[in-house]
Amino acid sequence: MTKRILVIDDEPPMLLGLRDNLELEGYEVLTATDGEQGLHKALTLRPDLVILDLMLPRKSGLEVCRDLRARASSTPVIMLTARSQETDKVLGLELGADDYITKPFSIAELLARVRAVMRRVSGAGAPPDRVQIGDLEVNFQGHQARRGETRVVLTSREFDLLRYLVARKGEVVTRDQILSDVWGYEETPTTRTIDNFIAKLRQKIEHAPHQPEHLITVHGIGYKFVG
Repeated sequence: MTKRILVIDDEPPMLLGLRDNLELEGYEVLTATDGEQGLHKALTLRPDLVILDLMLPRKSGLEVCRDLRARASSTPVIMLTARSQETDKVLGLELGADDYITKPFSIAELLARVRAVMRRVSGAGAPPDRVQIGDLEVNFQGHQARRGETRVVLTSREFDLLRYLVARKGEVVTRDQILSDVWGYEETPTTRTIDNFIAKLRQKIEHAPHQPEHLITVHGIGYKFVG
């Protein structure tokens, strides 16, 4: 089935260029030129992916992303940002964006990000929207985690990493696989970053992080999730 991508951008050359290149890759492309129109199309037409510019008329990209997640939409979002928007970039990820790409960018880089996000969200063995890990309840769709009445704060990337490992329960995955499938491109961060993220996740979901029961190291290979 052809994947449908919604591009929300108010710059005609950018919008047309993205549409043409994505269509050449075999995607069905929808477009919107402002935030309100884009949000409406994202909610009603249910695309497989949204490419969302940060600076938009009528409703900003950050507001669109926030409103999508507030309405329990799990549609993946790639944000387009300028180099000067570092703070907004971080906020976008915290609001639920799946990835970002900084302008100016090459079409090849954007297509690689699109393929990586598509692979991540539609791959075989995707986990349920909610999963119980010991006494921790994780709601992937709502980007929330709770232990009893206490909220456990996970970053957007930590949710991505945990979801990826849960989807492959019992399967050993290498650091390179994680870097490629979760981060989606071959540049920094390095495989060492994966170890750091695993360590942070263990601090949040394991009762004894130094003797983990769920995020298991397979020495010389990588990691696996045990439910």
